[in-house]
Amino acid sequence: MKKENFIALILGTVGGLLFALGMCMCLLPEWNAFVPGVAVTAVGAAVLIIMFIARRIMLGKPAVKVNGKTVGKIALGIVGALILGVGMCMTMVWEGLMIWGIIIGIIGIILLLCLMPLCIGLK
Repeated sequence: MKKENFIALILGTVGGLLFALGMCMCLLPEWNAFVPGVAVTAVGAAVLIIMFIARRIMLGKPAVKVNGKTVGKIALGIVGALILGVGMCMTMVWEGLMIWGIIIGIIGIILLLCLMPLCIGLK
């Protein structure tokens, strides 16, 4: 395993676990830990951003160019994840919205699948 892959593995795992734990702390009222959860989530997000920057540096790639296409891809990812999350909430949390939640969740999945040809391209 190459050094850059190993470092990305470690930082990605730690960042993902911190982010997920922080989200659980924020969203589970039984834990009563909203404010610490926000801090843990922010630390997890920071570790993931550091991992992304460190990996690009170790691979010798240039910095990400911020243009309309990049902003559009990020916006599509955020909107797709939010729509998928709303669909999941409709099916699991809110009463009587199972069918609509499944439909909205599928729309969110389709939006997220649209990211693959946009980011990787078709060959």
